[in-house]
Amino acid sequence: MPQTFNVGSRSLFVTITAWIFIVVAGLTTLSAVVQNAATGSLMAGMQAAPGLPLISKLLIAYLPWVVGATLALSLATLISAGGLLMRLEWARRVFIGLLVVAIVANLAGLWLQQEVVQSLVSATLTRAPLPPQAVEVFGGFVTASRVMGALVTLGACALLVWVIRRLMSPMIRQEFA
Repeated sequence: MPQTFNVGSRSLFVTITAWIFIVVAGLTTLSAVVQNAATGSLMAGMQAAPGLPLISKLLIAYLPWVVGATLALSLATLISAGGLLMRLEWARRVFIGLLVVAIVANLAGLWLQQEVVQSLVSATLTRAPLPPQAVEVFGGFVTASRVMGALVTLGACALLVWVIRRLMSPMIRQEFA
């Protein structure tokens, strides 16, 4: 049986996806601008603090680069989501590419999540020795937070893969022709 497409119809999926990403990218852009303004004073205060773990020092060293990359990616997402709303083919392709970048960054961030939690745990345990019963409870909370962080990240990646698949479907691609 041949597949029939409705010519000229606009899918609700593309409209809702575009608006969600316009709002999120707009808020992220605003946040990155504010963070960029506050980065200088934050870095000066944090570098003066003695006894920071290595991961914290690395995060501080790369903070301006991360904020700049966040600003660039959020602006690109904002522009491509606007183009997606107008059903422009280049915007659909750029948007899919940005979603792939987001998936890769989230998966790479799994390692960073685990390192930050480990750094916080080791800093906490060295500064405040806990009784053995409290260490077991604390360890359970740490494990639960690590597992939940990983599950949320993987769930977000799965959601982005689903959005990419929908945007690449023949019916959605036909809207952008």
